Parts: sequence; structure tokens; C-alpha cells
Amino acid sequence: MDRILIEGLTVDTVIGVYDWERTITQSLSLDLSLATDIRPAAATDDLRLTLDYAAICQRIQQFANEHQFALVETFAERLAACLRSEFSISWLRLTLRKPGAVPQASSVGLEITRGKLPEAIEATHS
Repeated sequence: MDRILIEGLTVDTVIGVYDWERTITQSLSLDLSLATDIRPAAATDDLRLTLDYAAICQRIQQFANEHQFALVETFAERLAACLRSEFSISWLRLTLRKPGAVPQASSVGLEITRGKLPEAIEATHS
């Protein structure tokens, strides 16, 4: 099993727990690792047989535009569910950072993993 990587994707959204945060957009930075088998796409050179990272990035920005959450935890959890459902992703790791949220840190954030990692990947990352 293989993984598609999307790193450093920046999206703007309304997010935060403070009243002033609810009136502005803020940038989030996302890194994703998505499990898939690239062999069918590689054998045929057919984009339809792999995870289309351009379409995934577009959907993430659309998701960010459509939703307003207080917590980055909620954003991450719901985005992961959306992507897994709409793109048939069996496993993903999502790292989400909110730059500037804490003045003493360059960013704060979280990392979540959802789904079952296929055994072929799991064996090489244990």
C-alpha cells in the first residue's frame, strides 16, 4: 500500500473560541497522508485510478469556506470524515496547525489518524 502526501496546504476559514475570532478569517496549515494503492494508476497512467490530490485540495478549501468551528479539533475531525467518505480513503493522517494562535509559538495544532492502516504500510512503519 502506498500513501499520497499533501503538505503545507493553507486554507482560510473562520475558526476560534473568542468573539473577535468569529469576525475574521484565519489561516490553517494542513499536512495529509492518504493510504491508497497507486499501482493501477501507474500501470495505466489514469488519474481516475488514484487519489486526485488537486480535487482533494479543492474540497478541503470548499470545506473551510462552508464551515465555521470554534475548535481546530472539530475542524480536523469533520474534515477527516468528509474526505474519507467522499474520496473512499481507508486511512488518513491529518496534521493541522493554527499559526499565530499562541504568541510564543510559531503554531499550535494537532495530528489525528483515522481509519485502518493497510497491513502493507503498517508493517513498514512499526
